[in-house]
Amino acid sequence: MKQRIFGNTDRTISEVGLGCWQLGDDCWGDVSEEQAFAILRRAIEQGVTFFDTADVYGAGRSEQLIGRFLQECRGEDIYVATKLGRGPGTYPDNYTRESLTAAVESSLKNLGVDALDLTQLHCIPIEVLRDGEVFGIMDGLVTTGKIKRWGVSVEDIEQAEACLDVPNMTSFQIIFNIFRQKPIHELFDRVQERGIGLIVRLPMASGVLAGKFTGEEIFADNDHRKFNCDGQMFNVGETFAGIPFVTAVRLARELQSICPQELTMAQFAMRWILDHPVVSTVIPGATRVEHVDGNASASELPRLAADVHEKLDDFYRLHVHEHIRGVY
Repeated sequence: MKQRIFGNTDRTISEVGLGCWQLGDDCWGDVSEEQAFAILRRAIEQGVTFFDTADVYGAGRSEQLIGRFLQECRGEDIYVATKLGRGPGTYPDNYTRESLTAAVESSLKNLGVDALDLTQLHCIPIEVLRDGEVFGIMDGLVTTGKIKRWGVSVEDIEQAEACLDVPNMTSFQIIFNIFRQKPIHELFDRVQERGIGLIVRLPMASGVLAGKFTGEEIFADNDHRKFNCDGQMFNVGETFAGIPFVTAVRLARELQSICPQELTMAQFAMRWILDHPVVSTVIPGATRVEHVDGNASASELPRLAADVHEKLDDFYRLHVHEHIRGVY
């Protein structure tokens, strides 16, 4: 597993991390504790050192499972990033020092640590970001020693621009994949200039870029690919990159003609992201251990050819962009 410097820190992290949203067991179908620990163990075996979670995933379940895992694997070099700001004590309009401190205390308890490696403002309202008071509160939590560093997870470019020039921020987390290419042109240069770490989520566009869906899948009631397919519960971009499911399946099928024969579609999607040097780490989720293996393998693959990148750029502009719904 290759390593990359994490933004403006001197810390290296695995360029393929593990997204742990699915461990909450409330947005990706059922994931048992046994499955969760098998996934976490395999990730470590594959050289993954970066786990991303949030206090709201399963109302703390994801953090708690990771916390128990940290006790199991003492001595391993694991960097845990969590998030705050979407829980009932904060969202949508209670971003006070008291509420954010309480959220941090909850994450500390769930993870069983004395200080959080990184906590990220979790897709909070644009008005709060523009006001800016919340950033001073995060700085204060660093001063108290409760968190080591903080970042911002955003839904769209507008949210990113609202905090791009804020001092003391370590990282951005964004949606970025073959179906969501806008950050290349509107964000990447400025992120690189600032030396901010870039965490990429949803590299497979909720699994559709793995190229195995038929369009006839029936997802479980506790799977966001069912209950948020049209943005009913949260930003539509979190589900199939904001593209209607059947359309996304068709587009993924068309992409297979561009994918090099020696790669799986999942490896292709991951390698394309890793070819962008501004990316610090990409955090695919996994509901089975074989997903971890496939995702990690992208780190050792060679860069895609320049003409493949050109074809993907054209494909996005000519065939994908018009289908993306919601603010982007």
